[in-house]
Amino acid sequence: MEKSENCIALDILKQKLKSKNEIIIIDVRSNEEYNEKHIPNAINIPIDKLENEAKKFDKNKFYITACGKGGNRSASGAEKLNQMKLKALWLCGGTFGWFEF
Repeated sequence: MEKSENCIALDILKQKLKSKNEIIIIDVRSNEEYNEKHIPNAINIPIDKLENEAKKFDKNKFYITACGKGGNRSASGAEKLNQMKLKALWLCGGTFGWFEF
């Protein structure tokens, strides 16, 4: 998978969050990583539990997956969700980028 494929830029996500409440940010890192620092209002579902938890997701919502730097676990998570017929992108720059933006 190409790095930029299915990736949403931080500035675009922050704009969309101001106007839409149907966007759910999912932090796919471990509980320990999430507890250290996470994007406000992001829910924590570690990547290895994502597929099972996603069975309960609302297909009308839009999901953004995030990991530390963005691109590895988050890209895999978004791909999994898309395969399950959910609308998902991953966050370019990840959690660390969110706080640097």
